[in-house]
Order: sequence, then structure tokens, then C-alpha cells
Amino acid sequence: MDFTIIEYLKKGTPKQQDAYTVLTQYSIMECLQPYSPLLVGTVPIDIDIANSDLDIVCYWEHINQFKLILLKYFSGCKGFQIVDTMVQDQRTVIANFMVEGFEIEIFGQNKPSKEQYAYRHMVVEYYFLLSKGNQFRQTIRELKEQGFKTEPAFAHALGLKGDPYLELLKYEEKLKPYLPSKG
Repeated sequence: MDFTIIEYLKKGTPKQQDAYTVLTQYSIMECLQPYSPLLVGTVPIDIDIANSDLDIVCYWEHINQFKLILLKYFSGCKGFQIVDTMVQDQRTVIANFMVEGFEIEIFGQNKPSKEQYAYRHMVVEYYFLLSKGNQFRQTIRELKEQGFKTEPAFAHALGLKGDPYLELLKYEEKLKPYLPSKG
């Protein structure tokens, strides 16, 4: 699966199709294009639940320019908020807003999009979903509906011990022949 272009959503689940419509009608990915946007999280890999948002990771080199773009294009959206914070020892800009019933979160770091944890976790999770089948997918959804975050749900279902975010990343090397390239 090539997660770098969102066209795959057009042929996906009804929620994926709705996400595609919102992202394209409002030119969200187009506005973010200079920042290598990638849709990540639960919707692309079909483990979303009712309140799942659309997560987009971006790579900025000039933080103030990135913030200005977010303000320019999205500050008029319902519930718009922007924060400048530290996440995993990385300066991070996070913008949240609503469009057509979807909560959208844009997460930007001075780190290439494909190297950010959200993307890396998603491709590992996608492999497990493909290899373990629909019952596993349903188990993940059920755990999420019980309040588990995505990575802890996978760790629980897979019997992984320790920090679920780090444990999932250990599979990158083992799965490298099966995962999309980071390049």
C-alpha cells in the first residue's frame, strides 16, 4: 500500500471515502504539500472507531513559516487551535480543527514525515492487520472502543511487554522486506 498518496481512500470503506472527499474538497493536503503531508493513524488502515480523527503528519524546516500556513488556511475552521510544544524531544506544532464532522489534527515536526513515529507505527500496524486477518482487526477495534490508544491496543493483542510505542518499532527491522520504503 502506498500511503504517500490518498487516492486509495476513494475505493475504501465509507469513512475512508468521506475522508477523501473532505481532504480533497477542502484542499487540505494540497495546502500542506510543501510540508510532505501524510495521512496517518486509524482511518488509512481501517481500524477507526466513531470518534477517530484524521491525523496528518508534516515536515517543516522553518517553524514560523509552517505556523503561518496553518493559520492562513485553517484558522477559519471550527474549533481551530494551534500549539507549539515538545513531543519525543522534538519541537512540534499541532493544529486541530473540524471540517464536515471530521476532527483534523495536523502534527508537524522538523523531521521527514516518513521518519515520524505516527507513520512508522502505522505501516507496522498495517502489516500486522494484513497478516493476522479480520478477527485481529476486530480485536483492535474492540480494544480501542474500550479506551485503548492504538499502539497499546496492538501491543495488548500481540502480547508485547514494555512501552508499546517502542515495542512496535522493533518490528520495523524484521518486517523491512514487507514494509513500504522510508525513502
